[in-house]
Amino acid sequence: MRQSDGVNAEQPADDVRTPRAQLGSSPQHLLATLLGEYLDSADADLPSAAVIAMLREFGVTEPSARAALSRLVKRGLIATRGNTRPPVYHLTPAAIARHRSRMRHFLTFGAHPPHWSGEWVLVSFSIPSSGQASRHAVRRALTAHGFVGLYDSVWIRPGVHAAPVRAELESLLHPVEGARWSVLHVRFDEEAGPHGPAAAYDLTGLAAGYAAFVARYAPLRVAARRGAVDPATALVARTSAMDSWRRFADTDPDLPAHLLPQPWSRQRARETFLDIHSGLGALARSRLIEVTTPHWPDAATWITHFHASRDSARPEPTGGTRGVPRRSG
Repeated sequence: MRQSDGVNAEQPADDVRTPRAQLGSSPQHLLATLLGEYLDSADADLPSAAVIAMLREFGVTEPSARAALSRLVKRGLIATRGNTRPPVYHLTPAAIARHRSRMRHFLTFGAHPPHWSGEWVLVSFSIPSSGQASRHAVRRALTAHGFVGLYDSVWIRPGVHAAPVRAELESLLHPVEGARWSVLHVRFDEEAGPHGPAAAYDLTGLAAGYAAFVARYAPLRVAARRGAVDPATALVARTSAMDSWRRFADTDPDLPAHLLPQPWSRQRARETFLDIHSGLGALARSRLIEVTTPHWPDAATWITHFHASRDSARPEPTGGTRGVPRRSG
């Protein structure tokens, strides 16, 4: 799709700067994924050696693991507990809230057809040629709000909620002399035509991506159903499936059925993903406990995993006994 661009202690959830997804997970992106999937309490004391052991399962070296820890501290996802050496980390409450929200988004995406009113939010802007930096900033902001370019300076997004993007445009463009912009609610006479809003999206490429996902993970899905996956494989494979699925959840505009090409394999891809994610969750958790317990005796108390059925509206973490008081010493 055309959406190519897409948050130090106790911050509001919306202010936490999560690493952007990228092809081939970087150690910090991988670590953020693991923490979001398997740790759901700000009370857990996470030794650095346990983090290094986690990432070693994915072939990440110790220096790279330590660099990933440092970067996530700077992003506000984790913080150090006290001044111990070696350091002990914990997730911030803001990061926990962010993780839960993101996990629920990933696990419920595609569960139900979108409510469709026929309305689109349209943004049109004009910026003087001297405002190249502002033009780039506007495009980044629009992409982050889920817009795509219909024409050079005309961007669209399905839905009716325009207040956040209107406020951001005001902030970005009000200081720019000669800049003009409009935010409108519109309906298209020919939604599915070659000049309609659907043409702004690479739906053919997205459909091919879903079909490729199904083909890639079909053998793993069968193996998970048969109980033929060992814990070490389950941890890496489940994380890979999540990393692939989350790209769809972040880029698919969730358009109504009459705008989608056929065949449209999203439902098959979702079922494939959920079978793997749910079927391998307990095994992946057990592997994390196994590799971190030598460095973190309380690992089984705190390590959890998210579980979702195909119709689940609010997937929740399961496993662990994080509700008990945190042990000292």
